[in-house]
Amino acid sequence: MVEERNDSKKAQRSIYENVKMQFSKAADIMGLDLNICKILACTDNEIQVHFPVKMDDGRIEMFCGYRVQHNNVLGPYKGGLRYHPDVDIDDVRALATWMTWKCSLANIPFGGAKGGIKLDPFRYSLTELEHITRRFTFALGMNIGPEYDIPAPDVNTNPQIMAWIMDTYLSTMPADERNRNIHVVTGKPIASGGSLGRDKATGQGVVLTIQEWAKDHDFELKGATYTMQGFGNVGSWAGRLLKPLGSTLIAVEDHTGAIYNKEGIDPDELTAYVQEHGGILGYSKAEVIDHEGFWRTKADIFIPAALENQITAETAHWLDVKMVAEGANGPTDPEGDEILQSKGIFVIPDILCNSGGVIVSYFEWLQNKRSEFWDLEEVDGKLHKIIIKAYRKVQGTALELNTDWRTAAYVVALRRLERVYQERGIFP
Repeated sequence: MVEERNDSKKAQRSIYENVKMQFSKAADIMGLDLNICKILACTDNEIQVHFPVKMDDGRIEMFCGYRVQHNNVLGPYKGGLRYHPDVDIDDVRALATWMTWKCSLANIPFGGAKGGIKLDPFRYSLTELEHITRRFTFALGMNIGPEYDIPAPDVNTNPQIMAWIMDTYLSTMPADERNRNIHVVTGKPIASGGSLGRDKATGQGVVLTIQEWAKDHDFELKGATYTMQGFGNVGSWAGRLLKPLGSTLIAVEDHTGAIYNKEGIDPDELTAYVQEHGGILGYSKAEVIDHEGFWRTKADIFIPAALENQITAETAHWLDVKMVAEGANGPTDPEGDEILQSKGIFVIPDILCNSGGVIVSYFEWLQNKRSEFWDLEEVDGKLHKIIIKAYRKVQGTALELNTDWRTAAYVVALRRLERVYQERGIFP
């Protein structure tokens, strides 16, 4: 599975409310055209489907799935698909909106979308997950498509699930059109049209932005310490890529618990352990610590790579780090943001820090359209160029407007969207 699950959803403001607050702040600072503001404040389409699936024991279960398409003025809708018991329409709206900002910031020709099924995937067999995935794909019908809306992996989904979606979608098409439409999803297995480098892309983007921050602040990553929340695809790859840079992972928290070792936790070993056991708890080379102990662990860098709304008014006070690199979407709520700023903790915002995944998804989409296959060196080089260009754009905007980096990242994204609407106009 790609990401971590979290069995409890705190009673707090929805992440969609957080998105709207962040959007309003950036729109006010930049003076976003009020008419364009009205457009971007709304989603384009919201699809909710209910569908039956026969379980291994013959029972029928009903499932609820969503696909929200926020905006496509820059290109086809693009965004992940998550399987999680806490999925709801507000969450999917927020995630779709973030994808619009993320694609605009990276200057790639996609709009924002997101989807999900409300379920705990750990309760179902592989065969049942295949049937659920295929039935959801069929229920969505033509609401997805290679030139319209392209799903990708997200929390608790992976390349295998993308392959099932692709196969189901292609099975509904005329035979002579199937091979031309494998770019209906990205994040596929390599043999089924995936791209080299896609599996590590989000974690790699996190590390690239950390390296750039370190250069700017004369900070030596060799010998630096970091903590991480979430050890799925994003967290594990970030850890494995930081390892050769000489940085030391000292504490990790996931859905099973939290562990600590002041001498260091080997990311490669922990990745292998998690793949076998489903979580970090029980890893023998670290001691178990409680939730608050994890958050209070002193380190140079904190990488939240799990779910939303983790850095709050409570947990932000506990953090004792120099920098936060947001590998997850929306890990920091507005109150947490204010506290981090007051403490002088630098934040690399999510729509910049974790954009490596959608950037390499764009590369996969292009390769499929062109019937090409790029080597890893080409993928890595192009990713580095795009994400560092976005990093520098955010840096310049933060200085120009004397604002925080999250707001600056939003402004960069919104300026591009505003310009396109001004150039194209509104039909009729």
